[in-house]
Amino acid sequence: MKLSVIILNYNVAYFLRQCIISAQRAIGNLEAEIIVIDNASADHSCEMVKRDFPSVILIENKENVGFSKANNQAVSVAKGEFICILNPDTAVAEDTFVRCIQKAEKLPDLGALGVYMLDGTGNFLPESKRNLPTPKASFLKLIGFTKKYYATHISEENEGEVEVLVGAFMFMKKSIYNEVNGFDEDYFMYGEDIDLSYKITQAGYKNYYLGTAETLHYKGESTQKDAAYLQRFYGAMQIFYKKHFNSNLLLDLSVKTGVWTAKLLKTKNIAEGKKGTPTPSRAIVITDNLAMLKGLSAVVEQPLKSVSKSIFQDGSVQETLVVFDADYIPYTQIFNVMRQYRNLGNQFRIRPPGCSFIIGSDQSDDKGGVVQF
Repeated sequence: MKLSVIILNYNVAYFLRQCIISAQRAIGNLEAEIIVIDNASADHSCEMVKRDFPSVILIENKENVGFSKANNQAVSVAKGEFICILNPDTAVAEDTFVRCIQKAEKLPDLGALGVYMLDGTGNFLPESKRNLPTPKASFLKLIGFTKKYYATHISEENEGEVEVLVGAFMFMKKSIYNEVNGFDEDYFMYGEDIDLSYKITQAGYKNYYLGTAETLHYKGESTQKDAAYLQRFYGAMQIFYKKHFNSNLLLDLSVKTGVWTAKLLKTKNIAEGKKGTPTPSRAIVITDNLAMLKGLSAVVEQPLKSVSKSIFQDGSVQETLVVFDADYIPYTQIFNVMRQYRNLGNQFRIRPPGCSFIIGSDQSDDKGGVVQF
């Protein structure tokens, strides 16, 4: 088997549904499997997978064992030569897996491969390609200097060697994953991708960023940004430094001070909340399905107008709620439009193929939203 797509889910059934559908499309004619491992979700995720995706391998944990342990469980049963660790709050373009395999087979010293990730607003997620977060680089990022933290030496749509990839999409040979012992289970959530990326380079392989392959990531959907999140996130960074950097009194003090300061700032931002996004002046649905349009119109406050894909040829779309029907327009084109028309007052929603709901997010690090119809 060529590829195993591994999706760890926790209480995001609607996003998981879109993720599976997009992965199935991207698999195409590849000999591949999809493995969903669920960390004791309280929603209807497992029932949905069993009912609607009988070919998907489902592993149901009775408790939330965390990111690292759950992914290691799934990899242990994966049959693919390559594995792709994939977040449930993502959607992959139709050619993403093929592009990754083609690139991977040309790079004999490849460790892991990452791709261009965009958020729900159409903007690039800079964590798609990062440098090693040394204490100095992390401190500089904290005070607003991100050049040393992110791999800015590679442009967003280019490709090249990087040190750290994001765990929302990590593509690699299963043999390499096993060689470096997979995700470190000392991390419950956060930091595992940095640790795995570092272990791969320490083993003599190279991590690589491929800007021509795309994945949408509704960053923040799988986690609540609360006190427990902050404790886990910054606690993970302390674990990483303790494991991989020579400890001394000055370093320990610097890390603790940096972590404390970051937690304080993040807590303040969370308490203040996020600014609301303005309501677009009009709403359009990119579809030829009038029945779907009628159903959606009954639950959306704004009047909806059905339009064809040709509307994007004149470049006049702004301050508009844009709903994409993924049965009518493929994810590859959806992502292209989102990138092209970002930051123009537009908001984007996607109706996954065959589904009676739309998904979207108007903040790069906020939970996404679902509207059923």
